[in-house]
Amino acid sequence: MVATKTLQTCKQKLLVFKTDLLNQLHNIKNDFNLVDKSRGDESDLAVAHQEEHNFLVTQGRMKSQLLEIEYALSRMEQGTYGFCEETDEPIETERLLAIPWTRYSIEGAELREAITKKSAYKNA
Repeated sequence: MVATKTLQTCKQKLLVFKTDLLNQLHNIKNDFNLVDKSRGDESDLAVAHQEEHNFLVTQGRMKSQLLEIEYALSRMEQGTYGFCEETDEPIETERLLAIPWTRYSIEGAELREAITKKSAYKNA
């Protein structure tokens, strides 16, 4: 069970991260919309396409991070926050404070990484 003080600190951090990400998403969307994607020579169009690619990649990463934050907040509501999804053991307090959206303990993350590497090696 996560200590109440740690839970409150993590929740506050998650809400701050969420607000920051939503603001960043709004800003990059506004910046992207300022880029004129319909005019210019081939060089200008290539730059516009690169800008669009960068925007989509960044937006995807931010949305993924938002989902992780929302999932962590949901786990708090359900009372399952702070337990590793791989080992079912409590996640280290220091890890929760550093990465409040984490789903895995250090051991669980290492196990998950080893499984992923082994799977990638077999599929290569």
